[in-house]
Amino acid sequence: MSTTLLDLDRIDLKILDFLQEDGRISNLKLAEKVALSPTAVLARVQRLTKDGYILGYEARLNPLQLGASMMVFVEVLLDRTTPNVFDAFKAAVQVRPEIMECHMVAGGFDYLLKTRMADMLAYREFAGTVLWQLPGVRETRTYAVMEEVKNSTRLRLL
Repeated sequence: MSTTLLDLDRIDLKILDFLQEDGRISNLKLAEKVALSPTAVLARVQRLTKDGYILGYEARLNPLQLGASMMVFVEVLLDRTTPNVFDAFKAAVQVRPEIMECHMVAGGFDYLLKTRMADMLAYREFAGTVLWQLPGVRETRTYAVMEEVKNSTRLRLL
């Protein structure tokens, strides 16, 4: 049986909040912060993971240091909105490492992509050889990011 938000108490929410802040925090330090024993905190973290509240842990890398300093958002309009076109598009997007996020949206287009490239030349090459070749793509609109004002994956919990 899956847990609902109502099944989370204040300590569970604090644990999740601290883990969002620092996924590498030691169990001992986390226990100190929430005023529980390390054994009790470990059990809670394991339950929160098992119940799907914690999806995993990863390092946030600096794209400026790693040759991916240009972020580009792309609106994608498909030529047909049938299940097989959606499925083919989603499968093709999954295997492209330049596409960091893909969201089906309501409105004037079908998908919103978040991509990262080295520069505009790399994006132009990507657009011509990959983006416009994705299954079902009829039209795209590109938005090159000039300044990243806020970038967070943290959810408001408390």
